[in-house]
Amino acid sequence: MQASIQLPDDPKLRYLLRIGDTCLILAQRLGEWCGHGPIIEEDIALSNMALDLIGQARGVLTLAGDQCPQDYDEDQLAFLREERDYLNATMAELPRGDFAFTVLRNLMLATWLKLSWERLRESQDSELAAIAAKALKEARYHQQHAADWLVRLGDGTAESRRRVEAALAQLWPYAAELFEADAVDAAAVASGLGPSVAQLREPWLAEISAVFGEVNLPLPAEGRFRSTGRQGVHSEHMGYILAEMQHLQRAFPGGAW
Repeated sequence: MQASIQLPDDPKLRYLLRIGDTCLILAQRLGEWCGHGPIIEEDIALSNMALDLIGQARGVLTLAGDQCPQDYDEDQLAFLREERDYLNATMAELPRGDFAFTVLRNLMLATWLKLSWERLRESQDSELAAIAAKALKEARYHQQHAADWLVRLGDGTAESRRRVEAALAQLWPYAAELFEADAVDAAAVASGLGPSVAQLREPWLAEISAVFGEVNLPLPAEGRFRSTGRQGVHSEHMGYILAEMQHLQRAFPGGAW
């Protein structure tokens, strides 16, 4: 069985992993829709968005691997870390849920990623800036796709509206984590690597509110709960998704097909 890799405690590495891991784990959840979409067009669309996110994760994780003395590649970072070394937003790891849940989660995270990529185009790290420029186009599509579906569901039947409201109640408590800044963010701002997540909060709320306003869906009040996936402390769901992701690489180290 392949042993886990060890990572240095480096602010730039942690900043990059927070972005790359969120893309990676969300892609895994979206991939679970393959063969299960409500209509074939959406089955394909969700699978393609998962592939977009995997591409974004590969770019960022490759750059993150360059920050490690061992020069890890993106596959090692994706598959050979312990749970505590994944720094994705907790929202991304929550179980797939129904279609309304997936649509709303996509809207919330795609908007956050879009705003991040917009600012990362100005990064002092030219490689990260190039990744952001490409990823931004994909994130804009993901956001618009989710927004269109949220309006359809919110203005649809009583059942679709009920499911949207239930998804919002489940997801909203995890939104606050997306904007919890710390020393890693401060170091990124100081070095010119990228923005603090705190800077994304107001534009994110404005864009989410605009979509919600189309279906008279009020923003819930912010509670005291704070999830901590971006600190490496995850929900009970993370271990299951990693078991699926990592099994092949762990069982057959360096396997090639």
